[in-house]
Amino acid sequence: MEFKYEALDQAGKAQAGVVNAATQDAAIESLQRRGFTITALVGDEPKGLNNLLNAHVPFFGGVSGRDIVILSRQLATLFEAQVSALRIFRLLAEQASKPYLRSVLTEISDDLQAGNSISKALVKHPKAFSDFYVNMVRAGEESGKLDQTFLFLADYIDRSYELTSKARNALIYPAFILFTFFAVMTLMLTVVIPKIGSILADSGQELPIYTKIILGFSHFLTNYGIFLLVALILGAYFVYRYGQTEHGKLNLSRVKLSLPYVGQLYQKLYLSRFADNMHVMLSSGISAVRSLEITSSVIENAVYQTILLEALEGVKAGSPMSQTLGQYPDEIPAIMVQMLQIGEETGELGNILERMAKFYNREVNAAVDTLVSLIEPVLIVALAVGVGFLLAAVLLPIYSSTTSI
Repeated sequence: MEFKYEALDQAGKAQAGVVNAATQDAAIESLQRRGFTITALVGDEPKGLNNLLNAHVPFFGGVSGRDIVILSRQLATLFEAQVSALRIFRLLAEQASKPYLRSVLTEISDDLQAGNSISKALVKHPKAFSDFYVNMVRAGEESGKLDQTFLFLADYIDRSYELTSKARNALIYPAFILFTFFAVMTLMLTVVIPKIGSILADSGQELPIYTKIILGFSHFLTNYGIFLLVALILGAYFVYRYGQTEHGKLNLSRVKLSLPYVGQLYQKLYLSRFADNMHVMLSSGISAVRSLEITSSVIENAVYQTILLEALEGVKAGSPMSQTLGQYPDEIPAIMVQMLQIGEETGELGNILERMAKFYNREVNAAVDTLVSLIEPVLIVALAVGVGFLLAAVLLPIYSSTTSI
């Protein structure tokens, strides 16, 4: 695989060319061995990974996950090469291909030139850099390990988005099948069935009850379908507005977690996100109080947000985090509470959280694979049965009338 690069050599001169490597990381390592400081690297990533990283990360607003991952790796490389922060952001702003990202990096450069710290410059751009990202950078500034911090962030964003998108993408195909099913049924009930219904009415024969139901529903959709569509749109709008309220967010989050099987998948996803966020921040020297506060804001589920905020208040009052989390056995499994308690007692909470994040990451992957393998054939069979029943309900009476002649 070829990667086009732009870099600075050890003498500070600009270099450009193409490097062959299996992955982007391998390309970066190859260039670093030559003593290059990479300022831009573009290549043909495998389509699956490229699609994942080009999609938008929910808490990074208008900047794609791929942009943030590449930017973080570039920052780590340049800081490791001991290039000044101002020059780094000037270089990256010049090399940025997207206007929005170029504008953000330019503004950050201006803020750095005015004497602001990197974290203070980043916090002005919440659409590009989340609260989590800014706090990680602030911790890196305080510890003097910005290169390691940006590598941490790149790995975390890559890992977090891949996990989230896999769970989301698992529901895309079933949603497409359901949409196709309803589209086909609606088309048949509004276009095909009315014509067949007139034929059955002219025959004068007594129709089976299931055929009468199908014809009645077809008549309703044909004459009042527009009102049903308007009602569905209004209903979706009011559900959306309700979901924007605090009470609505909490109730809809509970519904999401209570769904058969899918609810367990969501639970494992949120637990993985909680453990991964907490591990990364605690390992970077961020306090447990601040880590809980940030994690609660990015976990994207009101139920878990409420639980984490209560754990936050408990930690402020001097109680162990595991003690508060243990009050929610339905949302926080006992095994996680016990592991957190061990981590708190031994001072190895960060390592415990890392292991729990990896465990739930594997659990999500396994659950998604199982869901996909089960739901596809079930939906296809349901689609076939539904269309077959619809056709049988109207074609069997026609067949009966023709054979009785």
